[in-house]
Amino acid sequence: MSRHLAYQGRSIAVWAEEVELPNGAIAKLDIVRHPGAACVVPFESADDVLLIRQYRHAAGGTIWEVPAGKLDGDPPERCAAKELEEEAGRRAGRLERLGEIWTTPGFTDERIHLFAAFDLTEVPHAREEHEVIEVVPMPLADALDLVWRGELTDAKSALALIHAARRFGRLR
Repeated sequence: MSRHLAYQGRSIAVWAEEVELPNGAIAKLDIVRHPGAACVVPFESADDVLLIRQYRHAAGGTIWEVPAGKLDGDPPERCAAKELEEEAGRRAGRLERLGEIWTTPGFTDERIHLFAAFDLTEVPHAREEHEVIEVVPMPLADALDLVWRGELTDAKSALALIHAARRFGRLR
């Protein structure tokens, strides 16, 4: 019905929108528009993955994640490959699509594309100045244990690990 730009930042735009819902009700919503992202579970072997420990100011410290980044106009596969190289210092010989998720559809249109990477070769990382990252290799089973124990709480990373484990026969 109507909308106006309330805020434009570096990576998001916030729109104030008045919409008619399917039941005919009128709602005023603040919607965060985001270009989307991609994340990747890097497999060092059939049983071992790489996770990253990354400082996230919004989360109040360092958290467990898989490499990920904003699309910035790239197709999701290219974004996943680029972030793997930049953050973890690995080049994928092969990427497999695992799916796609909405992050928080109650207020944003952000979607994250999930991938698994195989046949990795080591390359120099190219982290941005603001990225504080430690790369941690571990068995996939241990990465899943971090999820089950509530130590890996980043939703995109947890779902990517679960999808990868199920796809590759490590989870039923």
